[in-house]
Amino acid sequence: MLLGLAAGGGICAFPAWAVDGPIVVNPNTGLAISGFDPVAYFSDHKPTFGRPDLELNVEGVVWRFRNEGDRAAFADHPEVYTPRFGGYDPVAIARGQSVPGHPLFWAVTGRRLYLFYSADARAAFLADLGRIIARATRKWPAVARTVPP
Repeated sequence: MLLGLAAGGGICAFPAWAVDGPIVVNPNTGLAISGFDPVAYFSDHKPTFGRPDLELNVEGVVWRFRNEGDRAAFADHPEVYTPRFGGYDPVAIARGQSVPGHPLFWAVTGRRLYLFYSADARAAFLADLGRIIARATRKWPAVARTVPP
């Protein structure tokens, strides 16, 4: 699994369809997960950049894909491929905070994609994922309401 940082702008949240709250989006580009293909985490087991000519814009959130098949899979099941908690770090959410995750710090578990703000947060999640997911799930509705539009 790759761990690192990619260049990016600021972060803001937009409401989402068929997901459980706001999504981390770059306010300058409208891109979710910095332009990485959300389906590739499942099919390639690694982050892969999507292409600008293969975008899907849903309610102001722009998703990029590496091929037509990934775009179609996402369009059919956004609730599966959208990062859980909109791309906010579940470790931070479990502590009652909204901290955007980074697409290079990630894990797929329970058929869901999770993004983390650091390698340490990812390691903490993997060490106790059941408890962290349960706690983040309980706290997410209140935390999501604090995310600025």
